[in-house]
Amino acid sequence: MSGLVGEVMSPLVRIIHFGPIIALSIIKCVFFTTLWLTSQWLRMTDSFIPFINYLLYYTFIAIVLYNFFSAVFVGPGFVPKGWRPESTQDIELMQFCGQCDGYKPARSHHCRRCDRCVMKMDHHCPWINNCTGYRNQCYFIVFLLSAVLGSIQSIVLLGMGLYRAFYVNWYLYNDRSDRLVYISMTSLLFTVFSIGLAIGVIVAVGGLLVIQLKIVVRNQTSIEEWIVTKAMGRKRDDVFVYPYNIGIWGNIKQVLFEPIHSGIEWPVIDGCNQYTLTVEQLLQKEEKRNRSVTCVAIEDYSGAWFPISKGWRICVSFPLTDEPRIGVTCGDHILVTRWKKHWLYGERLKTEAHKRERGWFPRRLVVQVHTAK
Repeated sequence: MSGLVGEVMSPLVRIIHFGPIIALSIIKCVFFTTLWLTSQWLRMTDSFIPFINYLLYYTFIAIVLYNFFSAVFVGPGFVPKGWRPESTQDIELMQFCGQCDGYKPARSHHCRRCDRCVMKMDHHCPWINNCTGYRNQCYFIVFLLSAVLGSIQSIVLLGMGLYRAFYVNWYLYNDRSDRLVYISMTSLLFTVFSIGLAIGVIVAVGGLLVIQLKIVVRNQTSIEEWIVTKAMGRKRDDVFVYPYNIGIWGNIKQVLFEPIHSGIEWPVIDGCNQYTLTVEQLLQKEEKRNRSVTCVAIEDYSGAWFPISKGWRICVSFPLTDEPRIGVTCGDHILVTRWKKHWLYGERLKTEAHKRERGWFPRRLVVQVHTAK
């Protein structure tokens, strides 16, 4: 299996990125603020219940950090560059990746941010600066779950601490057995800020957790869900059957317990094979090419996200996506596959084998040559 994983970006490069830095900063802020405020009125040695409370909180933070760093550093599993199947007959059923100069195994997709083909790719997560896929999906899900549970406990403890700080005079004159909580205006603002961060984690990370749990139960990644959706709406003579849903328990075992697959080959239901979904995707891409339009550039474009020189309408109506822009030179031929009012998405047509450049560019730069057949 180690030979199939391929190279992984340097751990230092992975972690020194705005996503992991922001995520770790949020964890640090909420964790230490909670410990600081809670320690003023609740000590671990007071009784059994405080001991359990601190033990549970430290356990949550340990699980959060372990699974976060595992998701970052272990990675999803990358298909080696230049990979080819053992059977030459399988090549006709597989997609070729020009960037990696190799074929994509079943359920693998190319990530333009990692610049590698990823095994069982779900999505590229900016917060771990890595893709989620075959090898790190379990770590990612446990990280999400523990982050939500830890945030809930933080909100409870911070809320109780603030209550004691607001009513410190009552505790001073009516219940002298309790420790008093004093906080400055700066500490108050920092505590409220930490509560806001924890609420944000519960909402945002909790929503992502629900999506990931659905993916596990269905054994269907976000990319595969999109392929299946298009398969259901495509005109066809037969009924499309998703091949990887082997039952809820079987699906859960693939992610949360010992894997029963290699990352290259996957168990499928009766009546399907390893390449059922891949063949469907190839057919969808063929239909997409048949709807495409070939255009020729009549102006140069640098690839800027806000090309002021092309007009203010183009600048303010840019595509709401992180997909790349491509620079074009007058005379370039581009195969357009998607379009908006002022922008087009397409692939530059080149004579060099397996070289692909795709992205958005202003619509006014090109004129149609003919519709691709």
